[in-house]
Amino acid sequence: MSYVFDAPRVPSLTVAGSAMRFPVHRIYCIGRNYAEHAKEMGAVPDRAQPVFFMKPNDAIVADGGDVAYPPATSDLHHEVEMVVALASGGRDVPIDRALEHVFGYGVGLDLTRRDLQATAKAKSLPWDSSKAFDQSAPVSALRRAAEIRHPRTGRLTLSVNGELRQRADIADMLFTVPEIIHELSRLWTLMPGDLIFTGTPSGVAALQRGDRVRAELEGVGGLDARIR
Repeated sequence: MSYVFDAPRVPSLTVAGSAMRFPVHRIYCIGRNYAEHAKEMGAVPDRAQPVFFMKPNDAIVADGGDVAYPPATSDLHHEVEMVVALASGGRDVPIDRALEHVFGYGVGLDLTRRDLQATAKAKSLPWDSSKAFDQSAPVSALRRAAEIRHPRTGRLTLSVNGELRQRADIADMLFTVPEIIHELSRLWTLMPGDLIFTGTPSGVAALQRGDRVRAELEGVGGLDARIR
């Protein structure tokens, strides 16, 4: 097959302990999945209806490193999250079968142009420009579920220049991983290579050029990044 120009390279992530890489298909994100973060953003915690949005697959920054401070914002925020990587998918996945589709886990940053998001919220507009920009999704190496199983608890933290800003346990998520997969599969056909950002705890705050960020998920791994 020939194309009118060279097809772009498939974005991919490192798999810990393997020379093979994980090709990324789509990036799904859930908002307001920790009660305290929902409150700090002026929302009421709600298990009735999950809030989803997406990022392009080439928004990932693999394996840490430099992240460019994005244009069109003066209020870039960090949001640390557990990331779920799918090896298979489908439609209407039952909750009790959802974990069968998980390849592994990582830790990532849902970087957010908070000023653009606030404007969008005030006008009931989509969040795309505040969430789905270039390099908005740094992700660590993935750890295979076959190795670490499926973490239901674990300390999730983020530090900036050595100062702890975010800390929670993934057990505090309002929607569990099986529930998130189930709800997503009611809206989209999930595919191998999909990533799911599972929400951030409270403590989100602004990043500045030159900041060094360290994200960690107990039992899974860590991610280092520098804002340039």
